[in-house]
Amino acid sequence: MTQLTDQWQPSASLAALKQRAALFRTIRAFFETRDVLEVDTPLLSRYGVTDLHLENLVTHISRYPEHTFYLQTSPEYAMKRLLAAYQVSIYQLSKVFRDDEVGRHHNPEFTMLEWYRVGFQMSDLIAEVVTLLETVLGERPIHQFTYQQVFQHYLSINPLTASVAELQTCLSHYSHVADLAQREQDRDTLLQLALALVIEPQLTPAAITIISHFPTSQAALAQVDPEDPRVALRFEVYVGGVELANGYQELTDVEVQRERFTQDNQLRAHFGKSQKPVDHRLLHALAAGLPECSGVALGVDRLLLLQTKKSAIRQILPFDVTCA
Repeated sequence: MTQLTDQWQPSASLAALKQRAALFRTIRAFFETRDVLEVDTPLLSRYGVTDLHLENLVTHISRYPEHTFYLQTSPEYAMKRLLAAYQVSIYQLSKVFRDDEVGRHHNPEFTMLEWYRVGFQMSDLIAEVVTLLETVLGERPIHQFTYQQVFQHYLSINPLTASVAELQTCLSHYSHVADLAQREQDRDTLLQLALALVIEPQLTPAAITIISHFPTSQAALAQVDPEDPRVALRFEVYVGGVELANGYQELTDVEVQRERFTQDNQLRAHFGKSQKPVDHRLLHALAAGLPECSGVALGVDRLLLLQTKKSAIRQILPFDVTCA
């Protein structure tokens, strides 16, 4: 366990803080030239996320003692309300919070860049993400796989058809994940373990790697691919073995989204987690009409970590959680 300290000094050097400020300037200039509006949405909301694998930090406000407030894991819901209201492309540099692990690439409070491009297909947004990364990191080889291809390439297994038993057998060959896999009975969790702990470390470190067309069961807020209902129009981007971005061709169907929230809470109940109140304001926004768009969230601290070639995220944070 990472120990908390009474250290008063910053985690990062002055040089790292200057690089952080320069990265923010680069990002803002990138979107200004593309006429994408910068917005600023609240960190506090009466609603959290229903996702099985995400947990909000919670707080209370004395003026409203009957309500729980949630620190946001992403500005997504509020930004989509803006999208529905104004129908223009937007971006945000935002602090976000997750009740998650603390480690070399993780801090409970971190900076997220999230943007939505009206009229973009998933392929358009992937190209823009790559352009931004090359603006910051320089030109790199581009490797692009579908989710199915990357599993077949690295694990010789089809993730769209493999059973729980087949995934467990596959992962039993990897000592660092074998015991955990044998105890796990949820198929999507096994797939996530395989991707995060077996496949990601094998990705080419110098390349920008895009993995797209995730299984529909992991669609989250993405559209299902009309050409193959087994997969969703979702992608992730990796550099140097680090997951940097997660994007969707955004779901606009309110009834499908309502059903996904219900399924999320059923999964949470099944795994002994508290169910989360559904953000009905997002559903109202979808009902009013979310424009056809694609959106992505990118970890700015991890991007800066790659740019500066530091070894741990605390080295580029003014204060990490151990001395916050």
